[in-house]
Amino acid sequence: MGGVFGVLGPVVAWDDEGEPIPLKGPRHRAVLARLIVARRRVVPVTRLVEDLWDDPPPDAVGAVRTFVAALRRALEPGRPPRAPARLLVTEGPGYALRAAPDAVDAWRFEQAVTGGPPEPARLEEALGWWRGPAYAEFADEDWARAERARLTELRLHAVERRAEAQLALGRAAEAVPDLDSHVAEHPWREDAWRLLALALYRTGRQGDALAVLRRARTLLVEQLGVDPGPRLRRLESDILHQDRGLAAPADATARVWAQAAEAYDRTVGAGARARLESTVGLLRNLAVTGGGGLEAARGHRTAAIEAAEELGDPELTARVIGTYDVPAVWTRSDDPEQASQVVVAAERALDALPPGAPEAARARLLATIAVESRGTRSARGRRAAAEAERIARRLDDPALLAFALNGVFMQAFERAGLAPYRDGIGAELVALSSRHGLVTFEVLGHLVRVQARGALGDFGTADRHADAADRLAERNELPLVSVFTEWYRVLRGAASGRVPAAEEEAAYRVAAARLDDVGMPGLRQGLLPLALLSVRVRHGLPVLGGEPVEWGPYEPWVRPLVLLDEGRGAQAAEAVGLVPEPPRDLLFEAMWCLVARAAVAVGDRRTAARAREALTPAAAELAGAGSGLITLGPVADFLTALGT
Repeated sequence: MGGVFGVLGPVVAWDDEGEPIPLKGPRHRAVLARLIVARRRVVPVTRLVEDLWDDPPPDAVGAVRTFVAALRRALEPGRPPRAPARLLVTEGPGYALRAAPDAVDAWRFEQAVTGGPPEPARLEEALGWWRGPAYAEFADEDWARAERARLTELRLHAVERRAEAQLALGRAAEAVPDLDSHVAEHPWREDAWRLLALALYRTGRQGDALAVLRRARTLLVEQLGVDPGPRLRRLESDILHQDRGLAAPADATARVWAQAAEAYDRTVGAGARARLESTVGLLRNLAVTGGGGLEAARGHRTAAIEAAEELGDPELTARVIGTYDVPAVWTRSDDPEQASQVVVAAERALDALPPGAPEAARARLLATIAVESRGTRSARGRRAAAEAERIARRLDDPALLAFALNGVFMQAFERAGLAPYRDGIGAELVALSSRHGLVTFEVLGHLVRVQARGALGDFGTADRHADAADRLAERNELPLVSVFTEWYRVLRGAASGRVPAAEEEAAYRVAAARLDDVGMPGLRQGLLPLALLSVRVRHGLPVLGGEPVEWGPYEPWVRPLVLLDEGRGAQAAEAVGLVPEPPRDLLFEAMWCLVARAAVAVGDRRTAARAREALTPAAAELAGAGSGLITLGPVADFLTALGT
């Protein structure tokens, strides 16, 4: 089974030898393109008919089958008569194109852009696959619009990632021509202006860099009526002051690292306990460097704890466990099994600590239990958080208190409507961390406030905290922060009520593409489908959007609405009656609102009463916005529908 497909331009297909495959007429290409948009999922025949014709002819279903048969002959010319198709298959009520993951240029392009650290050569090759606008001949088709917008945004992002990679490698001069063309074609992209100005500065053209920033400011103010964002403003200030942080990366960093590592290996014995503690400190720093670093740190953490326990020193074990104080903002663990193992190890270390052991070691173990117990409804987690906070305040230890407050935040979901309480935690984290130079916890505080103020509909304040988090992240090389702020800004647009559904969905798809390589499966799983569902709920659209999806951990609370969307009312009513209590986390209110909508639709008064009781404390909040990622709209609207 072969075939390679191109949609980054006019829709085309090639055989295994690289020869073009004739696709006959425009409707044949439309069927193929529509199936590629579905990404290996089944598209019902009825949906194909709706997408191919504004006013379908009487024999439209037969015509679709004729188009499919012709495509099969073209794509699998060697298939024996009556042998089942293996590429363009019939399944259930429709058809699916089971192309290999690397058989479609758009799929390969997405993987090249999002599937690892940016490399100029790889991004250059991927950008070369574009032959014109995506799905060029279907620009006016509703079914192609969101995918075209997503791919276009991804291409612009790729141009900027390539420039960032060139700058990181000290190749600023190479980046200037492409960035110059890029900002000319897309003058509203602030990051492109920033990269161009930085590239010019690093090539010794300070005056040109400042002129570029002035040009960007003029365009933004005169054409859009907005001032430049904080990153552009900061860059202009840094250039005027010739900040040393703007200099190109140098070999000195690598040289110092190699020399220090060599000295450490030479002077600290292979079996020394200091190596174990140093390793955990390195893992803590590694975890905030990006997706690969986070995954690697998580992978080695358990081994470090096991090694410490084997040495039989409870205080050493406590330090190894408690030193890994990586800030956590998402309430679902990336590795629940490992989290459970860490909690058990921390409890063992607590029991084994001798009398007179440092209280700080005990508090760090308790804070670890609180953070790693998130999303488990553990009363022990809440008690551990409170005790860690008490000890940290008594010791007046800022770093310990910041870690303890992270545990308090992770346990601050006992009921709905606690956004004001979490906002207070975030405010203390920001104030405490900024005074004592605890950068990663200062970022955490800003992100907590983005979530909490978003839940309360105070987007002006949330915007300021998102900008502050971005500034700190850029200054301190914390790339994962922008994942959360990028999602927040899509939520911000959605909550405004002024963005069309298709644009919202396209923006969420672009934001979701970044989740593939950030090392946070607890965040990624099911999030894009849930985000798209939030768009459809607010805009009054069908839940499924015509395509089957994997709901991940959110499936029990989404299932009743899916069944209703499919016209399976009896099964939906049964599912509503069996729906479990949602996890006490950042999406607690959102899950209850989905249940409330389904309960009202099927007339389930008992479940409606459960939803009403759970949601009433959050009547002043936006459902789901406390996540900083999505929103279903005001909780009050759902309470009104429930009869309150």
